[in-house]
Amino acid sequence: MQPELSIVIPVHNESPNIKPLYEELTQTLGQYGRAYELLIVDDGSTDDTFEQLAALQARDPLLRVIRFRRNFGQTAAFAAGIAAARGRLVVTSDGDLQNDPRDIPAMVALIDQGNDIVCGWRKDRKDTFITRRLPSVIANKLISWATGVALHDYGCSLKVFRAEVIKPLRLYGEMHRFLPAIASQIGVKIAEMEVNHRARRAGTTKYGLSRTIRVVLDLATVKFLLDYSTRPLQIFGLLGFIAGGLGVLITGWLAYVRLFLHEGIADRPLLLMGVMMVFIGVQLVTFGLLAEVMARTYYESQDKPTYVIREVRESHDVAAVAR
Repeated sequence: MQPELSIVIPVHNESPNIKPLYEELTQTLGQYGRAYELLIVDDGSTDDTFEQLAALQARDPLLRVIRFRRNFGQTAAFAAGIAAARGRLVVTSDGDLQNDPRDIPAMVALIDQGNDIVCGWRKDRKDTFITRRLPSVIANKLISWATGVALHDYGCSLKVFRAEVIKPLRLYGEMHRFLPAIASQIGVKIAEMEVNHRARRAGTTKYGLSRTIRVVLDLATVKFLLDYSTRPLQIFGLLGFIAGGLGVLITGWLAYVRLFLHEGIADRPLLLMGVMMVFIGVQLVTFGLLAEVMARTYYESQDKPTYVIREVRESHDVAAVAR
């Protein structure tokens, strides 16, 4: 029987948390009463995480375990689990027991009310302020502003997606946290729900301030993909015209100074800047044109449309309608 829910959880060196995580999930989902599967992705653990998972899987057919050859990162682990998921709904969560499985039924209820994505919001977050909560607040405001999808907590892994929304998406870098924003490109209804957040019981966190830098860099990629992936010339061309126009103004002023005011300009740094800005402008426009060619090659080679249809309603008897 095809499961209705696929719970995707990446883990890396979470040996002390595997058994309580499994017990919490199976107890909550068993009481919930909907068909489910657990997909736990071992992201190259070097402790006995996989051995524990293998022992649990041997006696529970609802548990599926994916093991990476090495540590590829949380985004890759989520991508592998999502690709293997067979449920109508895909639930993502962390494996450190900080997310509460008992929030899942209420989040699924919001999906049943017509939402495509439900995101958890760790309003009362049990993490250190300087290294975790403060960078998260800043990042959430920046991501919300840049993408136009306002959420309080992009970093919360506890989310529920309709499978047809999340499965076509491709993830790279640290982009799993941007899934709601990326999905907004195809037009989705997103809801947010306060969820319970718990302090880590065992093990060590894999997050730090260094990840914030990578998130900001990935945000630039997501912003470009959302706004300009099908029209790159508009961003490169705009920057090129600004740079080139500034260069033309500078060199034009210097030409006036030389020809009409009879002043020397050869030793002026402004001359080098003006010429450089003209060349930068030409290069940016050229990059834009090349990017347009690449974008068309990408979509046309895969016969990939630049739009997504939600539904089509029409009469089954077209001939009768015509009469």
